[in-house]
Amino acid sequence: MNISFDRAAENTVVVRIGGDWSIANGLPLMEEVEGRLGAQPAPARIVFDAGELGAWDSSLPAFLSKLTSYCAQKSIEVVRQGLPGGVARLLELAAAVPEKEDARREQRKAPFLSRVGEATLEVTESIGEMLAFIGEATVSFWRLLRGKARFRRSDLWVLIQECGAQALPIVSLISLLVGLILAFVGAIQLKLFGAQIYVADLVGIAMAREMGAMMTAIVMAGRTGAAFAAQLGTMEVNEEIDALKTLGISPMDFLVMPRMLALVLMLPLLCLYSNLMGILGGGLVGIGMLDISPVHYFLETKAALNLMQFAPGLIKAVVFGVMVAVAGCLRGMQCKRSASAVGEAATSSVVTAIIAIIVSDAILTVVFNQIGI
Repeated sequence: MNISFDRAAENTVVVRIGGDWSIANGLPLMEEVEGRLGAQPAPARIVFDAGELGAWDSSLPAFLSKLTSYCAQKSIEVVRQGLPGGVARLLELAAAVPEKEDARREQRKAPFLSRVGEATLEVTESIGEMLAFIGEATVSFWRLLRGKARFRRSDLWVLIQECGAQALPIVSLISLLVGLILAFVGAIQLKLFGAQIYVADLVGIAMAREMGAMMTAIVMAGRTGAAFAAQLGTMEVNEEIDALKTLGISPMDFLVMPRMLALVLMLPLLCLYSNLMGILGGGLVGIGMLDISPVHYFLETKAALNLMQFAPGLIKAVVFGVMVAVAGCLRGMQCKRSASAVGEAATSSVVTAIIAIIVSDAILTVVFNQIGI
């Protein structure tokens, strides 16, 4: 590319444009162009001569647009007659569409107090929506008890299968590994005192009271809670929930209540199964590493556990089931109508459910300790 400035008359400058213009070669420096045009005496008009112009791409209109903007600031008239027809039309189109106001405004970080205020308002709004959802779910559950909730019983059985039988493989794997880890960590310390047999007590009590319910709930939060949020979010995007409302069917009864019932019913059963798999995992370590006979391990586990040891875990499992179901259904119902919002709803449901599980577990542990369970 080449460009030159020739003064044809006292108030006129001819801009001669030649060669091939390619965006790969960059644009001429505007500082040099401004220096040539700013020389005394300043021109009143600019005309173009593109007779030697070869191939060109978007770099030429971009340069001429900058040159035109500079001339407008300096009150210099620009005559486009010497330009190729395509370039002239592109410049006219660029001039016809004004630049949006504040398009080049730099993003400034909001003040600290402003950000705190916005976060507080968002949290307050989120808490209000959550309380409203829990209230609607309670009303829907009351309608269910009175036999007035409208949903398909077949959907409930399908959801029970998805939340129960289909979750057994992942619950088995996680619970077995948790039992192995607990037994391995305990075995290292108990070996120092020659008390290897108490690995059975450690694994059995930990799984029955705490780890079985918590690990099952976390697995279900990532597996089932996220699925609930994605399903309901997709229905919201496809306007299926609006269609139910138009037909006079409550989405809480038809969509949310079956999912909550399925998860609350299945999570305690999965918790019991998780306890069994964790004890088996601990038995593998005890029998394989500590040379404890299977009979001795079983008898020690039986002596350490009783029905009251399983009560805290089962109660926690019911509470965790409610937490996971509420988090998944709430985020799904809150989903906005875009494809990205469905993924955000699924992610948010998992985070919300895990936080609720940890907080409720801490509260229930303190309560059980106070009442002696």
